[in-house]
Amino acid sequence: MLPCLEDHPEGVIIRLQVQPRSSRNQISGLQGDALKIKLTSPPVDGAANKDCREYLAKLFGTAKTQVVLLSGETSRKKRVLIRGLCFRDIHSILEKILL
Repeated sequence: MLPCLEDHPEGVIIRLQVQPRSSRNQISGLQGDALKIKLTSPPVDGAANKDCREYLAKLFGTAKTQVVLLSGETSRKKRVLIRGLCFRDIHSILEKILL
């Protein structure tokens, strides 16, 4: 089981460690109990948060409105809720990327 995932009644919570201003958007592995994500956008005016939501929505095949930032709006450490998907589906997608 991945330590970055937490089951929630509405979906799944993912703990993230975000690295802005990267050369491309990508998942780069685990960092402690968080999923490390590199994003191209800078951490200015919410651009990295928006980019993060869009990237995760595309990755999990869901609408951007289903990706909710729970905490960490101004921090590199974030918690996001992916609504409408089950733990098993998200775990499976991330496992394929990380292994």
